[in-house]
Amino acid sequence: MKSRTLIIIFTIVTISIISPSRCNNLIENTCKQTPRYNLCVQSLKSDPASSDADVRGLALIMVKVMTTKAKGTGYKIKQLLKSGHLEPKQEKALRYCADSYKNVIELYVPGIERALETGNPKFAEEGVVSTGMEAKDCEEEFSGSTSPLTKENNAMRDLAAVAVAIFRLLL
Repeated sequence: MKSRTLIIIFTIVTISIISPSRCNNLIENTCKQTPRYNLCVQSLKSDPASSDADVRGLALIMVKVMTTKAKGTGYKIKQLLKSGHLEPKQEKALRYCADSYKNVIELYVPGIERALETGNPKFAEEGVVSTGMEAKDCEEEFSGSTSPLTKENNAMRDLAAVAVAIFRLLL
């Protein structure tokens, strides 16, 4: 009886030591294959589900991170439009960006998630590339004036680049 208790305790301790390192190794090994290692690690570790995720699960976590970023950018755009202190060119650009980020949230993300869940990472990759292009196009709408969304657009492009690299591991 005593030896059985010791075996159970040893097993529990071993699992609790090995599991986090296995998770960290998968995240680190995955992120080493992306263009933005630190952003990748930070993004994936921000979700507790990453601790037992496989690569497909990590890809889905990146989609969630991108969705959160898109929603935050959409909210910022709404606030800027409400402020009423905009040049006509900026207002036009912000309206364009509002539509772009709405497309990301309502069209691209559901398609990306469906593609990953049904085992079609190539289609998911195409959706993420489009998401990065939406952020790029949004930024370009401000040419000739100062963009209040540069930080957000750059972050979305960086997240998209990381997600594309992870999706390619699934091909």
